[in-house]
Amino acid sequence: MREKTVAFHTLGCKLNYSETSTLSRMLEADGFMKKDFEEIADVYVINTCSVTDNADKECRLLVRRIQKRAPESMVVVTGCYAQLKPEEIANIKGVDLVLGAAEKFNITHHLRELSKGDSAKICSCDIEDVSGFNSSWSVNDRTRTFLKVQDGCDYNCTFCTIPLARGHSRSDSIEGVLNNIKELANTGIKEIVLTGINLGDFGKGNDGGKKREESFYELVQELEKTEGIERFRISSIEPNLLSNEIIEFVARSKKFMPHFHIPLQSGSNKILGLMRRRYRRELYAERVATIKQLMPHCCIGVDVITGFPSETDEDFKETFDFLHELEVSYLHVFTYSERTNTDALQIKPVVPIHIRNERTKALRNLSYQKMQYFTAQHAGQTRPVLFETAQKNGMIDGYTDNYIKVQTPYRAEWVKQLVDWTL
Repeated sequence: MREKTVAFHTLGCKLNYSETSTLSRMLEADGFMKKDFEEIADVYVINTCSVTDNADKECRLLVRRIQKRAPESMVVVTGCYAQLKPEEIANIKGVDLVLGAAEKFNITHHLRELSKGDSAKICSCDIEDVSGFNSSWSVNDRTRTFLKVQDGCDYNCTFCTIPLARGHSRSDSIEGVLNNIKELANTGIKEIVLTGINLGDFGKGNDGGKKREESFYELVQELEKTEGIERFRISSIEPNLLSNEIIEFVARSKKFMPHFHIPLQSGSNKILGLMRRRYRRELYAERVATIKQLMPHCCIGVDVITGFPSETDEDFKETFDFLHELEVSYLHVFTYSERTNTDALQIKPVVPIHIRNERTKALRNLSYQKMQYFTAQHAGQTRPVLFETAQKNGMIDGYTDNYIKVQTPYRAEWVKQLVDWTL
C-alpha cells in the first residue's frame, strides 16, 4: 500500500511555524511522508493567520492553486483564520476540513475519518471553550528552533483578533518547558527562541485562570541552568511585562542573547489609549533606556501600526519622531487593516488606505536607517555568530548574539557552529 503524503504551508507568525512543525511530526509519526508544498501530495495543510486581510486572501489563493494542481487531494485549513471564520473557509471550493483552535492538534484523528467529495467538515468550537496547552516547536535547519511556551491572550486591544482566534492566556509549566528543552538538546539545536502570543504573561498554567502559578522571570532563571543549549532568545514581550528584573537578568546572562523585541504600536499616547494598550510611551522609553544603559550593544526590535482609525498627521509625526529619537535597532511595520468583531471598527475617522501606505513606507525607510546605524556602531567588534545550515548561492548566513546578520562564502566546518567574527 502506497505511503500517504502531506504538504504544509504556514502563514503568519513564528508561533504558527512552530505549530506547523509539530503537526508535521504528528502526521509523520502516523505514517505520512512529508512533501514540499509545490509537489503533488495526498493532503495539504494550510496553517493560517488572520492579523491582516492579506493573510485571508493568501489562504484563498493557496486553495485555488491546490485545486488546479491536485484536484483530488484533501485540503485542511487550520490556524487563526479557521477559528475566526470557519464557515467562510468551508465555502471555498476545494476545502475538505476546517480545524479550529481546539481541534488543530487532533488532525490525525480527523484525517482518518475524512473522504474527498464530502462537503467541507468544520471542527471548531466557541473560543471560550478552548482550553489546555499544546507545546510545539519548529525544527527547520536544526540550528535554531522556535519553542512555544505560552498561547492565547487576556488583553483586548481594539485592533486585534488574536484573543478571538486563540482564546485566553495559558501556558506550559516550567517543568514541561525543561522537558522539551532536554529533547531538543539531543537534536543538535544550538539556539532556542521562546515564543508565545503574550510571552510575558507566561505562568497562568495549562488552562489559564486569574491566579498565576509561575512567572516568566522564574522560567528564564531555570533555563539559564540548562545544559545542551547554548543560546536563548526572547521573541517578543510587552513593555509592561518586561520588568527591570528580566532586563537585569539578561544583562548578566551567559545564555540569553542581548536582543529584545518589544511591541510599541504607536508613539502617540492618544492612539495608545484608543488601542487599549496597557502602557504609555513614557514607560516604553524608560524600558529602552534601561536596556541600553545595561547593554549598550543590545538589539531592540519594535512593532508599530500605521493608519489606526483617527490617527492624524500630527499623531503619526509624534510616532515617527519618537522612534527616530529612540535607541532602537529595527521596526516591524504593520499597516492597519479592519478586522471583523474588533472595537476599532467603531473609531472614526478612518484613515484612507493611500495615507496608511505612505506612513508605512516612511517607517520602513526609518527602520532601514536604524539597522544600518546599529550595524555600523559595531564595526570592528568581534562577536559570536551562529551559522545556519543552508547554503545559498555559495554563501552561508548567521547572526551575532545581538542579531546582526552576517553573510560569508560557505564553509562546511562553520555549519551549526558558533564562530567569533569581526564585524
